[in-house]
Amino acid sequence: MVSQNPIRLVGGTGSPYTQKMVALLRYRRVPYAITWGQPEQACEARGVDKPKPIFMPTFFFEEEDGLKAECDSTPIIRRLESMYSGRSVLPEDPALAFIDYLIEDFSDEWCTKYMFHYRWYPELDADNAGTMLPLGLEISMPGEMHKQFKDYVSERQINRLYVVGSNDTTAPVIDASYRRFLAAMEAHLEQQKFMLGHRPGAGDFGLYGQLTQLVGFDPTPRAIAHEVSPRTVAWVDQMADQGGIEPQSEDWLPLDSQPETLRGLLAEIGRVYAPAQLANARAVQAGEKTWESEIDGAPWAQQTFPYQAKCLMWTNERYRALSDSDRARVDNLLDGTGIETMLSLA
Repeated sequence: MVSQNPIRLVGGTGSPYTQKMVALLRYRRVPYAITWGQPEQACEARGVDKPKPIFMPTFFFEEEDGLKAECDSTPIIRRLESMYSGRSVLPEDPALAFIDYLIEDFSDEWCTKYMFHYRWYPELDADNAGTMLPLGLEISMPGEMHKQFKDYVSERQINRLYVVGSNDTTAPVIDASYRRFLAAMEAHLEQQKFMLGHRPGAGDFGLYGQLTQLVGFDPTPRAIAHEVSPRTVAWVDQMADQGGIEPQSEDWLPLDSQPETLRGLLAEIGRVYAPAQLANARAVQAGEKTWESEIDGAPWAQQTFPYQAKCLMWTNERYRALSDSDRARVDNLLDGTGIETMLSLA
């Protein structure tokens, strides 16, 4: 029997992954207690080893050998599925579950480029983030400390834009991708309330997490969202708490019943995320610290991420684990989107 003691986690209001997981906990009606603050300090206070790397949100799970800290949202979602029954965010159909996984992975690893770029590239947004992020961790922070924290955070993050590939050359590429993504969301949400039917999947919560910042925190992407996709703006408001939904298994729509608009979202994944993942994986294999490629017709260069190479490996493992018939259904949906190029790894 699962303990009814609340799951404890630490995160920040300006963290898309924190917002992703808090909304998921609400939807699944899992008891939780969140502390707004720094995970490093929370681990030290509890005498718990810090995850490597450590980021928001950090969960604290009771295990046989004591308290353990974890902070990777995708496996945590699967862990919660084993801990709490009902109201699952993972489709039962393996083919549909694979598409949901693709959407969640795209959200976590590419949509975060939108978020980080808009937060720290435009001067207006950087000033807003520098002001608000420290207060989101400690609202009663003294004025002088706040100023110092703002200067430190702003300088550090602006200097890290290169890490995600944000620069003067790629800014138009990121902006164009964000606008296409919003247009795809607008068209799809006109057909159904969630990405794969009438109940949210893990992919929905992944998108929601990033969009809480793009729509609700940072001025420039917020204005773009209101211009391009008012449905997405309204969807973000509703996704904050979907605890009132009483989901049924038939609320997942079969792949062959999905509206054509789903392919619009998948096509953006294939257009920008697939080439980035392949270039990054080649760089990891070659032991290179940076990679260069062409994305959406423009040159792109950024730091190599071993974790994202693992993401590509895990995606391919899930794809190969599908039965022949399920893989054929997935292939039929993905044909021509560009995603198929990242599913050919041996």
